[in-house]
Amino acid sequence: MKIHPLITTTDALAELCERLSMAQFVCVDTEFMRENTYWPELCLIQIADNQEAAAIDPLAKGIDLSPLLDLLVDNEDVLKVFHAGGQDVEIIYNLTGKTPHPIFDTQIAMMAVSQSEQIGYSNLVEAWLGLTIDKGARFTDWSRRPLTERQIEYAIGDVTHLSKIFPKLLARLIKTGRGEWLDIEMEKLADPANYRNDPTTAWQRIKAAGRNPAMLGRLKAMAAWREYEAQDKNIPRGRIARDETLADLACHPPRQQADLAKVRGLSAAWKDNEIGKRLMATLDGAKPLTDAELPPRTPRGAPLGKEGALVADLLKLLLKIRSREIDVAARLLARSEDLELLAAGVRQLPLLEGWRFDQFGKDALDLVEGKLAFAVVNGKLKMTHIDDAPAPAAASAVAEAVIADEPVAEPAEVTE
Repeated sequence: MKIHPLITTTDALAELCERLSMAQFVCVDTEFMRENTYWPELCLIQIADNQEAAAIDPLAKGIDLSPLLDLLVDNEDVLKVFHAGGQDVEIIYNLTGKTPHPIFDTQIAMMAVSQSEQIGYSNLVEAWLGLTIDKGARFTDWSRRPLTERQIEYAIGDVTHLSKIFPKLLARLIKTGRGEWLDIEMEKLADPANYRNDPTTAWQRIKAAGRNPAMLGRLKAMAAWREYEAQDKNIPRGRIARDETLADLACHPPRQQADLAKVRGLSAAWKDNEIGKRLMATLDGAKPLTDAELPPRTPRGAPLGKEGALVADLLKLLLKIRSREIDVAARLLARSEDLELLAAGVRQLPLLEGWRFDQFGKDALDLVEGKLAFAVVNGKLKMTHIDDAPAPAAASAVAEAVIADEPVAEPAEVTE
């Protein structure tokens, strides 16, 4: 593979992107800094197909990234491959208002061919290529110039390795017939709504107890205020105020600005400074949420209770068993909260639709409806449909034989 020198001019970038526009796929990665800023500061972009690779310096004087951004967001003929690409996609969205499409994420894809929930890049490379990555440059200051050869070599490696892994992983997906499982997941990753930063909806990301309209109205107003303050100062929102502080203020609003000195998580100086004054004005102007604005109630069936909680635990056990049997990440099949809802009687759930129903949901539904049972035979955990289970007397014999560790006829296993 040809490795280009660091690209620092628009002409060199345009020539590279013209060639890459003919590729079937490009692997993309970014290096950025966001510890001290509201907006992530893009410091380096790496891109490769199966023939060539390059690192692009977005901080180079006079460089125009338009050729690259056009390739990533407007060229529908080239597949864009990332690993754990959420933050990379966010940066591209911030620059263009669009997301790369079509898109493929190797971390998500690994969930369909293994039990790995969130495999890291170094582990991915070791698993597929047998290589160990030097992580020494990982936490360097990517905004400092000039970049060292070690930094550039490390950064380009992220896409050159990925360009070799992607075809292998794709072949595995095709062989297992699980590629279509990922279509919805990849579309979710590319959905611009995931990256749209609307201060008026920022409150929805904050955990707050209850659905009191006045309390949530104060939370909505303060969350939006915090976003504007952080954007104006270009600092992380948490440096203005943490989520739990806003939630506490929403539940117990101060009567006057001097009371801010008593609020845990706020500086005592807020009792008489300008930012404290702006916060109090925000609270004073907050309006209760309307019925239409209130968050929807979480769908619930009957309260779980002790027995329902046990059923949820059995569903989680079933999920572990099925995940191991078909070698797929449990999280791709079902979420724990959905299992609890299923145990409570809810039936409108993702695990009861499409391929998830075929692979796991049908057995999960049978379990809660009393059509599936667990048995331990010769020290091994088995799943048995009730219609296939032995008669009560035989079941007792099975239990006794298990205790005595004697061989017995095994019940039929659930087939996929």
